Order: sequence, then structure tokens, then C-alpha cells
Amino acid sequence: MSVNLIFKIAAVGILVSVLSQVLKHSGREEQAFLTSLAGLLLVLFWIVPYIYDLFESMKRLFSL
Repeated sequence: MSVNLIFKIAAVGILVSVLSQVLKHSGREEQAFLTSLAGLLLVLFWIVPYIYDLFESMKRLFSL
């Protein structure tokens, strides 16, 4: 896992939180929820390959 990925996740978190707060204060709670959901899905798509590699390495480790 690179440091670049951690910075991208942090940037998405900051952006989503700011957008969510702006949308909530303007009375658009549904759009705020969808923005948070989109940010979560984006980060999950970035993280899933690393989780897959983790499980593959664990499988190789215990198949000795």
C-alpha cells in the first residue's frame, strides 16, 4: 500500500465531509447521504485489490 493511496483516501474524506455539511445545511439531506455513499464506494473500489492481495498472501502462507 502506497502513501499516495492514503492521501487520496484522506482527500476524498475531506471533500465528502465538506460537501455533506453544505448539503445538509441547505436542506438537501438525501443528496448529502448519496454523496457520502458515493465517497464510500469510491474508497472501497480503491481498497478491494489490496484486500484481495492480503487474502491471497494469507492463503499462500498457510498452504505450506
